[in-house]
Amino acid sequence: MEIIPAIDLRQGQVVRLNQGDFNRQTTFSDDPLKIARGFVDAGAIRVHVVDLDGALEGRPKQNELYATLARDISVPLEVGGGFRVESHVATALSAGVGRVVIGTAAITDPGMISQVIQKHGSDRIAVGLDANNGKVAVSGWTETTNIDATDLMTQMFQLGVRRFIFTDIARDGTLTEPNFKSTAVMIQHGISLGGVHVIASGGIGELDHLRRLASIGAEGAIIGTAIYRGTVDLAEAVRELEAS
Repeated sequence: MEIIPAIDLRQGQVVRLNQGDFNRQTTFSDDPLKIARGFVDAGAIRVHVVDLDGALEGRPKQNELYATLARDISVPLEVGGGFRVESHVATALSAGVGRVVIGTAAITDPGMISQVIQKHGSDRIAVGLDANNGKVAVSGWTETTNIDATDLMTQMFQLGVRRFIFTDIARDGTLTEPNFKSTAVMIQHGISLGGVHVIASGGIGELDHLRRLASIGAEGAIIGTAIYRGTVDLAEAVRELEAS
Protein backbone atom coordinates (compact mmCIF):
# COMPACT_ATOMS: atom_id res chain seq x y z
CA MET A 1 0.00 0.00 0.00
CA GLU A 2 1.28 3.43 -0.93
CA ILE A 3 1.80 5.88 1.96
CA ILE A 4 1.10 9.42 0.74
CA PRO A 5 2.03 12.27 3.10
CA ALA A 6 -0.11 15.39 2.84
CA ILE A 7 0.58 19.11 2.74
CA ASP A 8 -2.50 21.31 3.20
CA LEU A 9 -1.88 24.91 2.20
CA ARG A 10 -3.65 28.01 3.41
CA GLN A 11 -2.30 31.47 2.68
CA GLY A 12 1.12 29.98 1.99
CA GLN A 13 1.33 28.07 5.26
CA VAL A 14 1.25 24.34 5.92
CA VAL A 15 -1.81 23.71 8.09
CA ARG A 16 -4.16 20.97 9.22
CA LEU A 17 -7.88 21.37 9.78
CA ASN A 18 -9.88 19.35 12.27
CA GLN A 19 -12.81 17.66 10.49
CA GLY A 20 -12.39 20.09 7.60
CA ASP A 21 -13.37 23.07 9.77
CA PHE A 22 -11.57 26.22 8.64
CA ASN A 23 -12.07 27.67 12.14
CA ARG A 24 -10.15 24.76 13.70
CA GLN A 25 -6.78 25.19 12.08
CA THR A 26 -3.31 24.30 13.33
CA THR A 27 -0.33 25.80 11.51
CA PHE A 28 2.80 23.66 11.29
CA SER A 29 5.14 25.47 8.91
CA ASP A 30 5.57 28.39 6.55
CA ASP A 31 7.91 26.41 4.28
CA PRO A 32 6.02 23.79 2.22
CA LEU A 33 9.07 22.99 0.12
CA LYS A 34 11.07 22.05 3.21
CA ILE A 35 8.20 19.84 4.40
CA ALA A 36 7.94 18.13 1.00
CA ARG A 37 11.69 17.49 0.90
CA GLY A 38 11.48 15.94 4.36
CA PHE A 39 8.75 13.59 3.17
CA VAL A 40 10.87 12.51 0.22
CA ASP A 41 13.90 11.99 2.47
CA ALA A 42 11.70 9.70 4.62
CA GLY A 43 10.98 7.55 1.58
CA ALA A 44 7.65 8.86 0.28
CA ILE A 45 7.13 8.09 -3.39
CA ARG A 46 4.34 10.64 -3.82
CA VAL A 47 3.27 13.83 -2.02
CA HIS A 48 -0.36 14.95 -1.72
CA VAL A 49 -0.92 18.73 -1.75
CA VAL A 50 -4.26 20.44 -1.05
CA ASP A 51 -4.88 24.09 -1.90
CA LEU A 52 -7.45 25.02 0.75
CA ASP A 53 -7.75 28.59 -0.56
CA GLY A 54 -8.44 27.21 -4.02
CA ALA A 55 -11.06 24.82 -2.68
CA LEU A 56 -12.94 27.74 -1.13
CA GLU A 57 -12.56 30.11 -4.07
CA GLY A 58 -13.27 27.56 -6.78
CA ARG A 59 -10.01 27.97 -8.68
CA PRO A 60 -6.42 26.89 -7.97
CA LYS A 61 -4.32 29.48 -6.14
CA GLN A 62 -1.02 27.59 -5.88
CA ASN A 63 0.12 27.04 -9.48
CA GLU A 64 3.49 28.70 -8.90
CA LEU A 65 4.12 26.56 -5.83
CA TYR A 66 3.06 23.41 -7.68
CA ALA A 67 5.63 24.18 -10.36
CA THR A 68 8.33 24.79 -7.74
CA LEU A 69 7.57 21.58 -5.90
CA ALA A 70 7.40 19.56 -9.11
CA ARG A 71 10.78 20.93 -10.15
CA ASP A 72 12.54 20.63 -6.80
CA ILE A 73 11.40 17.27 -5.42
CA SER A 74 12.04 13.90 -7.01
CA VAL A 75 8.61 12.27 -6.65
CA PRO A 76 5.23 12.96 -8.29
CA LEU A 77 2.79 15.42 -6.80
CA GLU A 78 -0.89 14.69 -6.33
CA VAL A 79 -2.72 18.02 -6.03
CA GLY A 80 -6.28 19.13 -5.34
CA GLY A 81 -8.32 22.17 -4.45
CA GLY A 82 -10.38 24.29 -6.83
CA PHE A 83 -9.94 22.31 -10.04
CA ARG A 84 -13.29 22.89 -11.70
CA VAL A 85 -12.44 23.57 -15.36
CA GLU A 86 -10.23 21.64 -17.76
CA SER A 87 -7.78 24.51 -18.33
CA HIS A 88 -6.87 24.58 -14.63
CA VAL A 89 -6.15 20.86 -14.75
CA ALA A 90 -4.04 21.30 -17.88
CA THR A 91 -2.04 24.11 -16.27
CA ALA A 92 -1.15 21.99 -13.26
CA LEU A 93 -0.22 18.95 -15.32
CA SER A 94 1.91 21.03 -17.67
CA ALA A 95 3.72 22.43 -14.61
CA GLY A 96 4.86 18.93 -13.76
CA VAL A 97 2.12 17.74 -11.42
CA GLY A 98 1.64 14.00 -11.65
CA ARG A 99 -2.03 13.69 -10.71
CA VAL A 100 -4.90 16.14 -10.18
CA VAL A 101 -7.69 15.43 -7.71
CA ILE A 102 -11.12 16.78 -8.66
CA GLY A 103 -13.94 17.05 -6.14
CA THR A 104 -16.71 19.61 -6.55
CA ALA A 105 -16.74 19.45 -10.37
CA ALA A 106 -17.64 15.77 -10.21
CA ILE A 107 -21.01 16.97 -8.87
CA THR A 108 -21.43 20.29 -10.66
CA ASP A 109 -19.93 19.48 -14.06
CA PRO A 110 -19.63 15.76 -14.88
CA GLY A 111 -18.93 16.66 -18.49
CA MET A 112 -15.70 18.28 -17.37
CA ILE A 113 -14.63 14.97 -15.81
CA SER A 114 -15.21 13.15 -19.08
CA GLN A 115 -13.25 15.87 -20.89
CA VAL A 116 -10.18 15.69 -18.67
CA ILE A 117 -10.14 11.89 -18.71
CA GLN A 118 -10.25 11.86 -22.50
CA LYS A 119 -7.58 14.54 -22.81
CA HIS A 120 -5.17 13.59 -20.03
CA GLY A 121 -5.88 9.93 -19.28
CA SER A 122 -7.27 8.20 -16.22
CA ASP A 123 -3.84 7.72 -14.61
CA ARG A 124 -3.46 11.47 -14.12
CA ILE A 125 -6.90 12.14 -12.65
CA ALA A 126 -8.50 11.12 -9.37
CA VAL A 127 -11.92 12.04 -7.99
CA GLY A 128 -12.27 12.94 -4.34
CA LEU A 129 -15.18 11.30 -2.55
CA ASP A 130 -15.40 13.44 0.60
CA ALA A 131 -18.29 12.22 2.70
CA ASN A 132 -20.39 13.27 5.68
CA ASN A 133 -22.39 10.25 6.85
CA GLY A 134 -22.02 8.76 3.40
CA LYS A 135 -23.13 11.92 1.55
CA VAL A 136 -20.67 13.79 -0.65
CA ALA A 137 -19.50 17.24 0.46
CA VAL A 138 -18.28 19.95 -1.92
CA SER A 139 -16.82 23.49 -2.01
CA GLY A 140 -14.02 22.84 0.44
CA TRP A 141 -16.35 20.60 2.48
CA THR A 142 -18.55 23.60 3.33
CA GLU A 143 -21.66 22.11 1.67
CA THR A 144 -23.04 18.57 1.90
CA THR A 145 -25.10 17.18 -0.98
CA ASN A 146 -27.71 14.41 -0.88
CA ILE A 147 -25.58 12.23 -3.19
CA ASP A 148 -24.25 8.92 -1.88
CA ALA A 149 -20.52 8.40 -2.29
CA THR A 150 -21.12 4.97 -3.86
CA ASP A 151 -23.50 6.46 -6.42
CA LEU A 152 -20.99 9.13 -7.35
CA MET A 153 -18.28 6.50 -7.73
CA THR A 154 -20.52 4.59 -10.14
CA GLN A 155 -21.27 7.70 -12.17
CA MET A 156 -17.60 8.69 -12.37
CA PHE A 157 -16.57 5.15 -13.27
CA GLN A 158 -18.93 5.30 -16.23
CA LEU A 159 -17.10 8.45 -17.35
CA GLY A 160 -13.72 6.72 -17.21
CA VAL A 161 -12.46 7.52 -13.69
CA ARG A 162 -10.48 4.65 -12.19
CA ARG A 163 -9.01 6.18 -9.02
CA PHE A 164 -10.85 7.68 -6.05
CA ILE A 165 -9.76 9.26 -2.78
CA PHE A 166 -12.28 8.49 -0.05
CA THR A 167 -12.33 10.74 3.01
CA ASP A 168 -14.66 10.46 5.98
CA ILE A 169 -14.79 14.12 6.96
CA ALA A 170 -15.84 13.41 10.54
CA ARG A 171 -12.55 11.56 11.07
CA ASP A 172 -10.24 13.93 9.18
CA GLY A 173 -7.52 15.42 11.37
CA THR A 174 -8.80 13.69 14.51
CA LEU A 175 -6.24 10.83 14.77
CA THR A 176 -9.04 8.65 16.21
CA GLU A 177 -9.00 6.07 13.41
CA PRO A 178 -10.29 5.88 9.85
CA ASN A 179 -13.86 4.85 9.21
CA PHE A 180 -12.87 1.32 8.25
CA LYS A 181 -16.44 0.21 7.62
CA SER A 182 -17.22 2.99 5.14
CA THR A 183 -13.82 2.67 3.50
CA ALA A 184 -14.35 -1.07 3.04
CA VAL A 185 -17.76 -0.38 1.48
CA MET A 186 -16.14 1.95 -1.05
CA ILE A 187 -13.35 -0.52 -1.81
CA GLN A 188 -15.83 -3.37 -2.31
CA HIS A 189 -18.02 -1.18 -4.50
CA GLY A 190 -14.98 -0.36 -6.60
CA ILE A 191 -14.16 -4.06 -6.93
CA SER A 192 -17.73 -4.73 -8.09
CA LEU A 193 -17.35 -2.08 -10.78
CA GLY A 194 -13.98 -3.49 -11.85
CA GLY A 195 -10.54 -1.89 -12.05
CA VAL A 196 -11.17 0.81 -9.44
CA HIS A 197 -8.48 1.94 -7.01
CA VAL A 198 -9.39 3.55 -3.67
CA ILE A 199 -7.03 5.70 -1.62
CA ALA A 200 -8.12 6.18 2.00
CA SER A 201 -7.91 9.43 3.92
CA GLY A 202 -9.03 10.77 7.27
CA GLY A 203 -8.48 9.74 10.88
CA ILE A 204 -5.18 7.87 10.58
CA GLY A 205 -3.41 8.17 13.92
CA GLU A 206 -1.10 5.18 14.27
CA LEU A 207 0.73 2.54 12.28
CA ASP A 208 -1.89 -0.11 12.99
CA HIS A 209 -4.52 2.03 11.24
CA LEU A 210 -2.39 1.83 8.10
CA ARG A 211 -2.02 -1.92 8.48
CA ARG A 212 -5.80 -2.29 8.68
CA LEU A 213 -6.35 -0.13 5.61
CA ALA A 214 -3.90 -2.29 3.70
CA SER A 215 -5.71 -5.43 4.86
CA ILE A 216 -9.04 -4.24 3.47
CA GLY A 217 -7.56 -3.44 0.07
CA ALA A 218 -6.81 0.28 0.00
CA GLU A 219 -4.38 1.16 -2.79
CA GLY A 220 -2.95 3.96 -0.69
CA ALA A 221 -3.44 6.07 2.40
CA ILE A 222 -3.09 9.83 2.71
CA ILE A 223 -1.65 10.79 6.07
CA GLY A 224 -1.13 14.27 7.48
CA THR A 225 -1.81 15.13 11.11
CA ALA A 226 -0.28 11.92 12.46
CA ILE A 227 3.03 12.76 10.79
CA TYR A 228 3.03 16.35 12.04
CA ARG A 229 2.06 15.28 15.57
CA GLY A 230 4.60 12.47 15.58
CA THR A 231 2.17 9.62 16.23
CA VAL A 232 3.26 7.92 13.00
CA ASP A 233 6.85 7.79 11.79
CA LEU A 234 6.64 8.24 8.02
CA ALA A 235 9.87 6.39 7.26
CA GLU A 236 8.76 3.41 9.35
CA ALA A 237 5.33 3.34 7.70
CA VAL A 238 6.84 3.48 4.22
CA ARG A 239 9.32 0.70 5.00
CA GLU A 240 6.64 -1.63 6.33
CA LEU A 241 3.55 -0.89 4.24
CA GLU A 242 5.05 -0.28 0.82
CA ALA A 243 6.99 -3.53 1.05
CA SER A 244 3.85 -5.55 1.82
